[in-house]
This record gives sequence, structure tokens and C-alpha cells, in this order.
Amino acid sequence: MSPSPDHPSPDSPAPEPPATGSLRWSAQTDVGRVRTNNEDSFVALTFNAEGVRRLGKTGEGSLDLGDFLFAVSDGMGGAKSGEFASRIAVDQITRLFPRTYRQNAIGFATGFTDILNEVFSRTHAEVCQLGRSYEECRGMGATLTLAWIKPGWLYFGHIGDSRLYYLPKNGGPLRQISHDDTHVGWLRRQGMLNEREERTHPRRNLLSKAIGAGHQFVEPQLGAVGYEPGDRFLLCSDGLIDGFWEHALNDRMAAPDLTAAALVAESVAESGRDNTTALIIEIEP
Repeated sequence: MSPSPDHPSPDSPAPEPPATGSLRWSAQTDVGRVRTNNEDSFVALTFNAEGVRRLGKTGEGSLDLGDFLFAVSDGMGGAKSGEFASRIAVDQITRLFPRTYRQNAIGFATGFTDILNEVFSRTHAEVCQLGRSYEECRGMGATLTLAWIKPGWLYFGHIGDSRLYYLPKNGGPLRQISHDDTHVGWLRRQGMLNEREERTHPRRNLLSKAIGAGHQFVEPQLGAVGYEPGDRFLLCSDGLIDGFWEHALNDRMAAPDLTAAALVAESVAESGRDNTTALIIEIEP
């Protein structure tokens, strides 16, 4: 990972965390108006040296008591195997993160990139193994976008075309932190396509990287964002983006008292062609 001004290096001095850091979150998923099953999954966790606890769709918590982790996964494959793949991804996170946290707590000096690489590698191996073992799971895969929040920093890992966005407390602009692992996404980042061309391109949904899905190796995008109280983050599946142009999503993310349920409902009303998932995190004083 090469740090940029927007993504400061975790090796540099971390921002002084607030005396009583806390956050608030909300999450929602919807099958949409076309599909019959939901291949999206999400998870919200808090964990410390003593253990891990799954969280509900909405809530708030203190960073003084432990770290938080949020993730969104969008499955792919025949029948219900895509749904299965995304659930495996979030279940693996639930099992793996507490273990790595405890190792760090008792003195194993492991950087966040090592931890996230291990999580992605083991999740990829599990999905691939099941794909080889069961005919109905052959070729299944999933995207995976996760945010690990500690005082002062958000560490992220990403593969696929689910997304992570960052909205600074001053209200914008909304920044896409993750890179879409598609050729069309690469063309957009190079300035060779505009937003309209990207959204209507016939190959926009063809992934170049994913968990499982016949890929031999997994190479996640990893990074870190230093945050301040009042900042917001959004994790979402590509179904949510289908219902919003960039300027509209920026406006909605800046709205006071925004919830994931409201954001998903608006996207489904506008499009609804795909499963739609959003997870909003707001850093509080």
C-alpha cells in the first residue's frame, strides 16, 4: 500500500484519539425488486482481548471498550451458492478477528496488513475448498469490504466491487476509498470513462478479483484512514450504487440523522435491480 495525503500511513504517528471515542452505526439489506434471494451479507462486531460480540443492525458503542469491525459481502454463483459464499465470508471474519486481536494483546507484533491479509487469505481458501467439494458450490465467490475501527484510525481491506466511502465532517466531498476490481472501474480511475459511461458499460459487473470464484490467489486492497469526530463512512454493495448518481449519494450521506434503512429504501425505489445493502458508521465525540 502506498499512502497518500488522504490515506496517511499507519507507520506515521497516529492522531491523538479522543478521550472518550465512540461511534454509531446502522445497517440494512434488501433483496430488491427483481431477485428472489438475497446474496448480500453484512456483519457488525465489537471485540477485545476477552472475546467477540455480534452487534445488531443499529447501535452505538465506545472505542474505550474494544475495537469495532464492519463488513459487507456480495455473493455470486448459481442457485443459492452466492448467498452461501457471502455468509461464509462474514462468518470467517467473526472467527478470525478475535484470534488475531488476542495474539496482538499478548505481545505478538503483527501489523494490520498482516492481519487483514491473513483474514482474506483464509476466507478465500475456505470458499475455494467448498467450491471444490460440492458441485452446487462450484465457481461460487464473493466480494468483501471490511472496516476495522480503532481509536483514531480505520483500517480497511477490500476485494471486488462492493465499496467503502468516506465523508469528512465538513460535509464533503464524498470519497470512494475502495477501488472497484473491474476493468471498467480501472478505466474510470484513469479518467477514460465518465460516470454515465461507467454505469452503462456492458462489462461493468465483470470482476477481475474476488474471494473464490475460480481465482487462484487473493490480493486485497489494504489501507488506513485517519478520522476525526463527525466523519462518516459507508460500506455498501453495488446494488446500492445502482440507485444513486454520485452527486445524489454525496447529498444523502451529508444529511443529518441519516440511516442505512432510509438509504437502502431510496435506492431500491429508484432501481432495485439487485440486492442492496448499506452500512453507515458515524464517528462521535
